[in-house]
Amino acid sequence: MHLDGSCHCGAVTFSVESAQPVPFMRCYCSICRKTAGGGGYAINLGADFKTLKVKGKRHLRVYQAQMADGHGKVHASTGHRHFCGKCGSALWLWDPTWPELVHPHASAIDTPLPTPPASVHMMLGSRAPWCEPEGNRGDARFDEYPDMSLAEWHEQRGL
Repeated sequence: MHLDGSCHCGAVTFSVESAQPVPFMRCYCSICRKTAGGGGYAINLGADFKTLKVKGKRHLRVYQAQMADGHGKVHASTGHRHFCGKCGSALWLWDPTWPELVHPHASAIDTPLPTPPASVHMMLGSRAPWCEPEGNRGDARFDEYPDMSLAEWHEQRGL
């Protein structure tokens, strides 16, 4: 599916091709929640990095979260979180660990997205205490990462 996206002020626009356009996975980790999740979570889609086309690149900024390893050492996340330097809108995540993928934030997509038949709630172990996961009865919920990828979830449902 062809997706068009933009920041709030319009300084950055982008397009990308996605085989995983259903906004089903809600991430409650502190990084997603604080950089892109006003509702206590963020929703990332899966897309093909080589199809990403961007206008307004000069306005892009990148954030790499600092992560503690549990032993007092801090290191930079491999994830590159792209956002608009003018209005602050979160746009997409790219990680060199999986260079063929890009993960646009559903909130930045202007193309109408399909309605998910269910939701998956991940990283609930680090959710904000005030945020009670909403959703449907039977939604999959994980304290950390789910047992399936974005692609596997779509494939299992024939999407």
